[in-house]
Amino acid sequence: MAILFILLLIFAWSVIVFMGKMSITRENKKIAESQVTELEEQKLKLTAEIAKLGTSSGIEESIREKFPVVKEGEGVIIIVEDENQSEVPEKKSGGFFSFLFFWKNWFK
Repeated sequence: MAILFILLLIFAWSVIVFMGKMSITRENKKIAESQVTELEEQKLKLTAEIAKLGTSSGIEESIREKFPVVKEGEGVIIIVEDENQSEVPEKKSGGFFSFLFFWKNWFK
């Protein structure tokens, strides 16, 4: 009888370990499926980019993005902010009326 009880405990322990491994496997499956989805999206983007680079306008756009080049007859415009620009300070109103408005707003 004791042998059957020990075999039953071993079997129960094996089932518990198996269930733990099953849950880990489910989590890993979800992670792998999300990675597959991301890779499929990346594949679509890269396929579209390869198709775009198959045209002359796509090649030109790629070169213009990577290198600062212009065609003949085109010019480059560089926008520079004025460093010497002075800011106009805000004019603060003061005096008796601002004092009255302060007390009026205080009691609202």
